[in-house]
Amino acid sequence: MSAAQHHSRQHRTSHFEARSMRKELCHFAMADLQLSLTINHIAEELNSDECKMLLYLCSDMESSIEDVKDMLKSLMKRGEVDQIFLLELMYRIKRFDLLKKVFRSTKKEVEGILGHKCVVSEYRVLMADVSEDLDNDDLHALIFLLSDSLPRGRLDKAKSFIDIIIELEKQDKVSHEKVDLIEQCLRSIRRVDLAKRVHMYQRKGIKPTISIQNQKEKMQHRPACPPPQLPEASSTPSLTQRMWQQPSAALAPENIKIAVPETGMQYCQNTEDVYRMQTIPRGICLIIDCIGFDGDMLQQTFQRLQFKVILYKWLNLADALSILNETSRMTEFQYIDCFVCCIISRGTSNAMLATECEGPGLKYDAIKHLFTADHCPGLLGKPKLFFIQNYCRNADVEADAPSRACSMESIPHEADIFWSYCKTEAAHLEKTQHQSIYCNTLSAGLMKGQRRKMCLTDVHTDVNGIMYEHNRKNPKQVYYVSLQHTLRKNLVIA
Repeated sequence: MSAAQHHSRQHRTSHFEARSMRKELCHFAMADLQLSLTINHIAEELNSDECKMLLYLCSDMESSIEDVKDMLKSLMKRGEVDQIFLLELMYRIKRFDLLKKVFRSTKKEVEGILGHKCVVSEYRVLMADVSEDLDNDDLHALIFLLSDSLPRGRLDKAKSFIDIIIELEKQDKVSHEKVDLIEQCLRSIRRVDLAKRVHMYQRKGIKPTISIQNQKEKMQHRPACPPPQLPEASSTPSLTQRMWQQPSAALAPENIKIAVPETGMQYCQNTEDVYRMQTIPRGICLIIDCIGFDGDMLQQTFQRLQFKVILYKWLNLADALSILNETSRMTEFQYIDCFVCCIISRGTSNAMLATECEGPGLKYDAIKHLFTADHCPGLLGKPKLFFIQNYCRNADVEADAPSRACSMESIPHEADIFWSYCKTEAAHLEKTQHQSIYCNTLSAGLMKGQRRKMCLTDVHTDVNGIMYEHNRKNPKQVYYVSLQHTLRKNLVIA
């Protein structure tokens, strides 16, 4: 087989794998359509007070949108709303008729599904319940008591306890961690029953979750539980039952996503500041190997790490750019927890050349920007990992060489990016059976990190140490490694 035929076959195989990936995940689109229709139905059934309450319950996740339908669909696009979340919202605003009408489920069934695991912020649920139990006289008494605590005119338009809470939150007088003022006021107006509920919430001592901006990519999976049973007289399964019986990975009990708001409490959640890495596959790994030596090894590594790997070999620059653009537009990103991009290529000091021998190339910064949240919303708040092996001409290596003790920097404007960049001389490629020391060390480090549940930055520190020793012992075969990252949490690929 000629090199051209081999190249063509590899190219067709890679495209086939990409199409297979899309086919595997296309069923999620149907789930989104069903979810969108459910949201439309719910929004049409709610009155203005119920809309206000629902907006308050979700305000930690989306505070900039004032229309219920738009707010829920915005959260849906970010992967923060599913059927279980909608079930709880209807349960919290006490629209049990919609549970039966829209979801074909009863109050008891929903309680069985939710158990003691809050999805909506416990703090906001408490404030909503207090609001339901206060009458007009109580409300006027509270407004009078708080008139000196807020700027003049802030409470003039308050029509409910929720309106009062919103104003107090704006002034940072009340939050999920600070409810003393509310307890005192409730005791002052002789609503000791409600004051005790606030006091009990305060005494639980459950650590608050991290902010929703940091939490978007760490939505927890709900533990599996048996499907609720309808009475035998019902011949039509409820939507709740169909969700539990759904064979797709998206709606399986162990894969249901739970959004945890800023002021929320999550009983079953580990509050450690770690990126969520629970989907199967863990993420999508794109490998562009324009050299042909180490792409297969990295493919095996990330497959073992439970990533869906798409490998392209011997691409020219135009094809590489096309593949990167196509990948950045993948809708599947909203269903996975992480994205990895590995590039092995000849290049200049700051750009890849792919299979070309010269030219301006494709700047690495441009590649990075393709996958920022602005260009790729599906990766908002999720870790984006880049591992670059760049083979440069000798002049390019020496002109822009970082210190041999690998450097670490921080990118000021781009969040959740991990950029590991290695540069060495293109002359290494002239050796038969060449393999990148960086790629081999990285592969071994990642597998070790998985076994020991190591943070990715610690894995890279080990890689740095090995590369430093290699450079010390082989001064004519130096690999220059640098790390830039803006990870806001620890990342453990396990």
